Amino acid sequence: MEILFSLVPLMSFAFVSSITPGPNNIMLTSSGIWFGFARSIPHMLGITFGFGVLLAVCAAGIGSLVIAVPAIHVLLKVLGSGYLLYLAWKLRDMGFSERLESGVRPMSFWGAAVFQFANPKAWVMAITGASAFLPLMQPVWLAIAIYCLIFCAINLPCISVWTGAGAVLRRYLNQPLWRTVFTATMVLLTVYSALAIWL
Repeated sequence: MEILFSLVPLMSFAFVSSITPGPNNIMLTSSGIWFGFARSIPHMLGITFGFGVLLAVCAAGIGSLVIAVPAIHVLLKVLGSGYLLYLAWKLRDMGFSERLESGVRPMSFWGAAVFQFANPKAWVMAITGASAFLPLMQPVWLAIAIYCLIFCAINLPCISVWTGAGAVLRRYLNQPLWRTVFTATMVLLTVYSALAIWL
């Protein structure tokens, strides 16, 4: 019972950091709109898997080393912001019918997993969590495993909410005017996320 109580701060941090807006959640909302919830499941699972690996890497101490090397830190920012700007460009004129039938597909499991290593918010979450909320127990590998499992178990339902919200909004965006307004909003949020990486 004492061990469970000691994990409450970790669970709270995992929930707050996973449910708040960020590149993953913005992308999943868009995916829910354009492709629906079911077709976005590989994207969601890929995020959680890739983030779990990133959590383990940071908990093992490698994350702090990566962030401490300026060149690698800048490279991560360039990759993350570059992909988000690319995504904003693709979103700018996406529609529900012709373009989806012409080969546009949801992000794959592995694509979403790899993206976590170029996602600055994921790095901040992983490093902060490892430095402040890693369970103090032995052996260390068990502490890391518990940390990753708890974080991922909370992360997946949180990001699913954003996908579900997108899938619900899909029903109300059949009118061209509302679709245009919403698409413009998502593009602006994605561009903001790309710029916020450098702030």
